[in-house]
This record gives sequence, structure tokens and C-alpha cells, in this order.
Amino acid sequence: MTTGQQPQGSEAQIAVHWREEGYFYPPAKFIGQANAADPAIRDRFAEDKFPECFKEYADLLSWDSYWHTTLDTSNPPFWKWFVGGRLNASFNCVDRHLARAGNKAALIWVPEPETDDPQAITYRELYRRVNEFAALLRDFAQLKTGDRVTFHLPMVPELPVSMLACARLGVVHSEVFGGFSGGACGDRIADSGSRVLVTMDGYFRGGELVDHKAKADEAVATARELGAEVDKVLVWRRHPGRYASKSPMVEGRDFFVDEVLADFRGSLVEPVSLPAEAPLFLMYTSGTTARPKGCQHSTGGYLAYVAGTSKYYQDIHPEDTYWCMADIGWITGHSYIVYGPLALGTTSVLYEGAPNYPDAGRPWRIAERLGVTIFHTAPTAIRMLRKLGPAEPAKYDIHFKHMTTVGEPIEPDVWRWYHESVGKGDAVVVDTWWQTENGGFLGATLPALEPMKPGSCGPGVLGIYPVINDENGDVVAAGSGKAGNICIRNPWPGIFQTIWGQPERFVQIYYEKYCRNPDSTDWRDWPYFAGDGAVQAADGYFRILGRVDDVINVAGHRLGTKELESASITVEEIAEAAAVPVLDELRGRAVEMYVALKPGFTPSTDIEQKVAKAIETHIGKIARPMHVWIVADMPKTRSGKIMRRVIAAISNFQQVGDTTTLSNPEIVDDIRHHVQAEKVARGETPRELTPQEAEEIKSFGHAE
Repeated sequence: MTTGQQPQGSEAQIAVHWREEGYFYPPAKFIGQANAADPAIRDRFAEDKFPECFKEYADLLSWDSYWHTTLDTSNPPFWKWFVGGRLNASFNCVDRHLARAGNKAALIWVPEPETDDPQAITYRELYRRVNEFAALLRDFAQLKTGDRVTFHLPMVPELPVSMLACARLGVVHSEVFGGFSGGACGDRIADSGSRVLVTMDGYFRGGELVDHKAKADEAVATARELGAEVDKVLVWRRHPGRYASKSPMVEGRDFFVDEVLADFRGSLVEPVSLPAEAPLFLMYTSGTTARPKGCQHSTGGYLAYVAGTSKYYQDIHPEDTYWCMADIGWITGHSYIVYGPLALGTTSVLYEGAPNYPDAGRPWRIAERLGVTIFHTAPTAIRMLRKLGPAEPAKYDIHFKHMTTVGEPIEPDVWRWYHESVGKGDAVVVDTWWQTENGGFLGATLPALEPMKPGSCGPGVLGIYPVINDENGDVVAAGSGKAGNICIRNPWPGIFQTIWGQPERFVQIYYEKYCRNPDSTDWRDWPYFAGDGAVQAADGYFRILGRVDDVINVAGHRLGTKELESASITVEEIAEAAAVPVLDELRGRAVEMYVALKPGFTPSTDIEQKVAKAIETHIGKIARPMHVWIVADMPKTRSGKIMRRVIAAISNFQQVGDTTTLSNPEIVDDIRHHVQAEKVARGETPRELTPQEAEEIKSFGHAE
């Protein structure tokens, strides 16, 4: 699919050069067992059935009392779902499975050290642990319904136990990704008004026992500077009875959970019956300079939505062994490691460490040993595993019926490797598009009913009615080859309720842009602005082009970073690619590409030229990069995302900012010395940036 130059002045209209890919069809044996194999399901969720269609999701749950209003639109866009209904998320994820599946594994935890055996935690054992910790939170930490508590926990069973214990009490939990700094955790403590921090002394990552408790002291100090006092720090120990941190415990503030729990052995806590619209958790998304956004998710609507999408899109059956190789510190882990799978009574796998430790075969050994049937991960992880061990999946007896990709658009070449090498050509691949704010999937193919198309997430999911709008609010037609801003025309149960403590910001960021009438209570007047660019093919499938503020404007041509990176990855030697803008006096902005090679290849000008040629061929001469930099590795977050803002800063001779959350901060200096020395040698000198230019570079790629 190609287009000519897009009209200038329309921020939404990213130039589109993608080639349409062919279809891949699900195997008959998958269709035969699928939860959603009846084509009539699309009719049941058609727009004329909205909002009552979502009763089908809500009926997957056990309700203490039924709702009287499916969707209350009286205070838009603060939608309320299943109003009048009452339930408890902990009961739905644990208690109600005991009679049928009490002795079945709810969670299988895989420690990073390969010498340590996986630990299976049955639903009955999970029930015991959740009750005991809930009693501790209630009676020792003095937490009650509506209070907030912050977690700074790694991928250990204590994290879902802590989440479900809070849910049991109606305490709102806020998990901060374990790889974040203590300062970032402190910011979130202060914003949420948490008085209790739940953390861990240490955990394994990359073969080392990381000292994690040290971050708690920094978090408490940061929160105090912001006017919030933490009363108690509850410290789980990675090895009960043995302290893994060099950070001293603070008398009267810090307590070892395993010691305090001794007073609560055998305790039972009655699940608090909560209104459907009661908040379940906060999930923070970071801003560059602005206050972090605490996305507040509800109990009834959220839980119904993740249960329904887990059933129909993940195709989870109770007998499956399901592994989402994400971190619970992100929304994917909340929705599709904990709440969705456990609501359906399946077995969910948690892995503590790095997916490439001690080598790139580790995920496939885990999957083989545990008999995993559904595998769920991000394109960043897929690219890494393809780079480090392209032949590894073939060595193991793995047989996935279903594989999900989540977190960012997946390049067609990477999709094909995932399908052919990991899925052995026999697994359905469901490419999903959604965001922290959304609770669950927004775009994906129904795995038994709709064919897969590499690089495209598919149509809107059941009950979701997407549209692409231009800057004027006009609809960009499917099949036109033009891109715009993808929006959702309707509310859905998984949508977040507000930004914690910032309702005006909630309206301004997500609804103000396309609101047709601010006085209207008709949901049709309040489309949700996702902030992503997209193009819709004639078949209705969407291809997500990335954040609209991560587009590189070269001489009026708005180039999506994902297209540039996807073109680069078609070069045989390239494992990973990142596109960033560089200030250019002639064109305003130019493109620079950073690429990392597959093992066995050495950097050369020939490879650089191949990358430039691939971009020219796939996109056009306007997109030809000013430079192609071959680097040993990309600066990455602990979850594997490339930090494009860091390399954008390097390319523009700017300060790289905070790199404490990187998994490999040492690579930043290597890249800076290599790139900036070469630029100076070529006669490129740093120049003073305007405040607007500096902010653009600082915030580029930050949505990741």
C-alpha cells in the first residue's frame, strides 16, 4: 500500500508506505477447540447490541448482587459500568475455583536460577496465602477499604498474593515495576497517598541476586520530600529467614513479612463485597516532565473485560497451562498474568528472571518442561530471542496452540519468525493493540474466525468500534492508504475511570480533542483519543504506526518510526533497529537509524548502506537516513524496550537524562563516544537548541 505526499499541516496524517501482507489461516485443530468458533459472536457484539453485549463478559464472573444499569453515561466521560452490581475480585480469582479445582495449580513460579525447581501453587494454597496476607494488611498495617498501598515487587508469587489480598479488602493497589528506581517509586507513593510500601529484599536477574530493599529507603525519602509519609515498609524475603540486602532495616518502620505472618497463620478474611465501580488498582504511566498519570481501573468492568478477552482472544481454557512472559509491573501482567487467567481458573506461569538467562533457549526449556499451551510476549522479547538464538526453538519439544504478541507493533519479518520458528507453523498468532489506560485488548483477530496478517493487529475486538480521524475530526476511509489518529467511538468495561487525582487532565488528554458536544451525555459524542497513528486496510484490519508524537517530520513528510524500523529489519544482518530524529538545517528534521546485528556478523559500511537502501526501497528517498549507526546493543529498559529518547539525545548532542531504569546503562557511554566522535570527525558540531527543540528530543519515544 502506498500513498503520495500527505497534505502538510495535518498532524494526524502520517505518510504510509506499508506493503499489505498476505493472510495466514488458523489450523483446523485449533478451530475445533476454540472458545470463539461461532461466527455469530460478532453479531452478538454488534453496535446495535451495545452496551448490553458486555453482559456476556460480566456473566463470566460471580456477582454478590446483579447490576441494574449496564452503562451509566450521566457524567461523561466518567463512564460507570454494571452500576448497582457488587462483587469481589479476589473471590472471583481464587475462592470460587476451590470446589472444582482446589488442588490444581493456579500459579507456577519459575525462579531464575535453573538449578531451582519451579514451584506450583494450587488454588487452595493461593487461598491460604491471600487470606493470611489480607489479615496482616488489615490488622497489622491498619489498611481498610479505599486506602491505597504501593508495591515495588519483582516477578515472585508474593506479588499476585499481595494484589489479591488487597482486592479482598477493597484496598487499592499500585504496583511499581521492579526495575524502576526508588525515586520513581516515591513519586507514585506520594501521588497515590499510600501509607504502606510492600517490597522485597532481593531477587535474581541476569544471574545475580539484586539488592532491591535499598530502593525502598530512596522511595520513602522521595515521598517525604513530596509531603507523603510512609508508616510501614513490609519486606518480603526472597529466601525466608535470610536477608538478601545490605540496606539496614529501619526500627519501627520496616518489617519482615515472613516474621509478622506468624501471627496470622490460618486466618480467614471475608471478601469485601464492593460496588462494580469501586477502584481495584492504579497503574501509573510515566510522563517526561509532567506528573505521572495514575490510571484508575474499576473492579467490575475491568475484571469482566479481562475475563472476556482472556477467554475469547487468548483462548484460555481451565485445562491450559498459560504463560505470559511479561512483568506484572505493567498492565499486561495485571490483566493477562493475574486477573484474566485466574478469573477463568487456569494455570498461569510466572518467571522471575531475564528471558535470555543463561541463554536464549531458556524460554523454550521452561515451556517444554511445563507443557505450556499458550505463550504471550512482546515484540521486543521476540526480536531479542531471534537475535540471540534463532535456531533455539527447534531444539525443544514445544507445541503452542496459541501465541500472543503485545506492547508495540510487530514487524512482519519478526512475525514470520515467531510463527514459523516458535509456533512451528502450527500456532495461531494474535497480535494485539491496546494501552495501559484500556484495561485489555482493543484491536486483535479472533483466533479461530479471522485470518492473521503479519504487521496488522486486526479489526477492533468484540464490542470495540474504532475509527481513524484526521485533525479536523473527519473520518479517514478504510483502504484509502491514508493514516490518522485511531480513536474508539464507544466506552467499554475495561476503560480506566480517571487519572487519580487529576480528572481535568483525564478529559483533556483523552477526550477533549474529538468531543463533539461537551454538554452531551450521549457516548457517541465522546470518542476516545488513543494518541496512536494508524492506517486501516480495505479489509478493516488496522496497522498501528506508533505514537503520533513519535513521528519524524522530514521536509513535511511525517514518517512513522515503525515503518523505518521494519524496513531496516528486512536486512539479513539486522536484529534490532531504532529510528530517531536529528535536527537538520535544510529539512528541519532528518532520520538517523541505530541498528544492532545478529550474532556472527561484524559491523561494516556495506551493512550500513544496505540499511539505507532498504529504507529507500520500502519508503522512498525522502526517508533515507542521514546516518546508520551500528551499535553493540541498544539502551533498553528492564522490560526490553529500546529507550529511543536516549539515542535521540545522543544524536543531537543533548544530555541523555536519567538512565537508572536501563538494564544496560553502560552501553550509553559506548554509543555516545562512538556516535559523537564520528559526527565531530565529519564536521558536525553541536548547536544550541531552542527550548521547544530540546523538549521534542527529550520526550521522543517516551511513550514506550
